[in-house]
Amino acid sequence: MCGIALLVSGIRLASSSLLDSKTEQIVFSLDDIKAALRRRGPDSLGTKKLLLNPKVSTSVELQYIVSFIEAEGNPSISSANGETRKLENGSSHCKPFAELLFIGATLQLRGLTPISQPFVDSAGNIFVYNGEIFGGIHVGSDSNDGEVLMELLGNCCACHSHENGRACEEKDKCSVPDLLSTIKGPWAIIFWQDSSKTLWFGRDAFGRRSLLVHWPTLEDSRFLLSSVSPTSSIVQTSDFEVKNGAIGVNFWEELSCGIYSISLDATKVDGCFLGEVKKHNWTSAALKELIKWERINVEPKSEELYFSRFKAIREGDDSGHACSGPSQASVSVSAQEVLVALRESVMRRTSLNTIFQAVTCDDKQSEPVPVAVLFSGGLDSMILAALLDQCLAPIYEIDLLNVSFDGESAPDRISAKRGVKELRRITPLRRWRLVHIDADLSKLTSEMKHVLSLICPANTYMDLNIGIALWLAAGGEGWVHEDADTDMNKDIQSVKYKSRAKILLVGSGADEQCAGYGRHRTKYVNGSWHGLHEEMKLDMQRIWKRNLGRDDRCIADHGKEARFPFLDEDVIKALLDAPLWEVADLNQPSGTGDKKILREVAQLLGLHEAAVQPKRAIQFGSRIARESNRKNFGSNRAANQASAGSAVIHVPSYLD
Repeated sequence: MCGIALLVSGIRLASSSLLDSKTEQIVFSLDDIKAALRRRGPDSLGTKKLLLNPKVSTSVELQYIVSFIEAEGNPSISSANGETRKLENGSSHCKPFAELLFIGATLQLRGLTPISQPFVDSAGNIFVYNGEIFGGIHVGSDSNDGEVLMELLGNCCACHSHENGRACEEKDKCSVPDLLSTIKGPWAIIFWQDSSKTLWFGRDAFGRRSLLVHWPTLEDSRFLLSSVSPTSSIVQTSDFEVKNGAIGVNFWEELSCGIYSISLDATKVDGCFLGEVKKHNWTSAALKELIKWERINVEPKSEELYFSRFKAIREGDDSGHACSGPSQASVSVSAQEVLVALRESVMRRTSLNTIFQAVTCDDKQSEPVPVAVLFSGGLDSMILAALLDQCLAPIYEIDLLNVSFDGESAPDRISAKRGVKELRRITPLRRWRLVHIDADLSKLTSEMKHVLSLICPANTYMDLNIGIALWLAAGGEGWVHEDADTDMNKDIQSVKYKSRAKILLVGSGADEQCAGYGRHRTKYVNGSWHGLHEEMKLDMQRIWKRNLGRDDRCIADHGKEARFPFLDEDVIKALLDAPLWEVADLNQPSGTGDKKILREVAQLLGLHEAAVQPKRAIQFGSRIARESNRKNFGSNRAANQASAGSAVIHVPSYLD
C-alpha cells in the first residue's frame, strides 16, 4: 500500500462548472499531507515539484509551455532535455506560472532493491503509484510493478488521436488509456506526461484503491489529489460546520472510477494556464463487460430452479452423512468454477515475492507471518482462510484478526472461535493464530478523531462504526490465547501480541455479488429475479463510493495493504457467468439461499459449519453499532427510530 498526492496551483480548469460548488475552506499544511501519506507508506517518502512557465518561439511567434523539475531541497532545477539552471537563494529568477507538487509514500512489497517515489525518467515524466499488478502486464517475481509501469507509461504515445477513435499517429505505441485498461488488479495513479504537457490520473474500474479529489472552487482554487484526507482537515472544522453537525467533508470527494487527463494550453487566463479535463473510456472489451455487470441467465425456468434446489437437498443429505461433505455431483459446476477462480485469486495476492524473504529474515519475530485475514469466522473470511492455507507454504503461520466491542460475548468473537476449530480440523499442519482485538468505545476519543479523517468524505455513523472496526482490526494489536485449541474449560493464558503481517485479505465484494444483504431479499420479494439482479448490479457499480475507498484508507493507515480476492477480475467474471439462481436463491431461508454459491464453495473446502453461517455485518458482529447507538442516541431503539445507520455524524459528540 502506498500513499500518493498532487497539489496543483496556477492552472485554471476549463470546465466552469467546477467552480460553482460551495465548500468550506479547509486549513492544512504540506506536512499534514505528508504525515497522512507516510502512515500508508512507511518505507520511504519523497516529493518532486514541477514548475511550468510560458515561452514564446521567436521564429514562429508560437507560445508554448516549458517544464522544469525541482527536487525537494535541491538548489537547481532540471529541464526534461537535461539543461540545468542554478537558482538564486533557492528560488528561480522569475516566479513559475504553475506548480505541480507530486508526493509519494511507499510500502514496498515487491522488487529486489529499495525504491522511492515519485518516479522520474530521463524524458521528464513523473509518476506516483498506489496499486498491485496481478495480471495483464508481466511483472517478474523480483521486479517492482511501479517501476515496470513507469517504463511502459514513458513509452506511451503523446498524440491525441485515440480521443477521437483514430489510430495512434506514433506507430507501435499504445495510449495511456490502452495501457491502464490492460491492468488486472487495484490501482490509483498520477502521471505527468511531459512530451504532451498532459496530467493523467485515475483509479481502477472498481475503485479498489482510494483517490480523493478537490476540484477548484471559488474558496480554494487549487486542484488536489490525495489517497487520504489529512487529519487536520477534519479536526479544524469551522464554526459553521460544528453548528450544523457536519464534518467538512465537502472539501474532498471520492474520485469516480476511470482514467482522466488534463491537457494544458499555453493560453493564459487570469494569470493561469488553461487546463481541459477529460474522462477517457476503458479500451478493454473484457473490462467493459465486467463494468456493465450484465448477467445472461437471470430468471430460471421452473425445471432449472427445481433441479438446482434438488441438488441443494442432496448436498444437505450428503454433508449430514459423510465426513467428506457433498459429492462433486451434488455441487453446481458454477460453484466449482468459482472455487478455481477464487483459489487463483488468493494465490496471486499472496505470492511471496523476493522482498518478502528479506523482510522475513531481518524481522526479529521468530515465526514469520506475511499474510493475515480480517476474520469474523463467517462464510467469507472462512473461505479466504482455507484458500490461504492452500496457497501459502506450511512454514508460515497465519494471523486471524478479530475485533470485538463486547469481549468474548460478541457474535463475531464466538463464530471466530468456532471457525478456528474448524480450520484446525481440516488443516492440521497449519498453525493458526486468532488475535483477540478488544476495544472499549468510550475510551477511543483520540482514535475517533483520527478515523473521522480516514473515512472522509464518508460521514455517517455507519461509516464511522465500520471504519473504527476495520482500523482496529488492521492494527493487529491484541491478545493471543495460548492453548486455545484445547479444553475450553481449562484456564487459558493470554499473551499480548501484535501482528506484523503487511498483507491483509478482506472479504469485500462477496455480499454485493452473491446477494448477502437484507435489501437483496426485499428486492427479490418485491421484484423477483430481475429486481434482485438490478439491486446487485447497483451495489457493484457503487461499491467504490460506499465501501472500498473508506476501507482502503482505514486499513492502509497502519502501513498494511488490503487485498480483496472476491473482487479479482476473474472471480467477478466467474460469478457473472453463473446463473443467478445458482448464485442465490432467496426463496430459501437465511443461511441457505443467500450467497448460495459461496456456501457450496465452503462445502467443497470442507467447511461444513461455516457453510451455514448467517450473514452478519462487522458493525453488528463486533457490537460496535450497539455501543455507538447507546453513546450517541441513548439506546438501540432510539437509534433505530433516528435511522442511525444513515444519520450524518454530529461533530461535537466526537471532537469535544
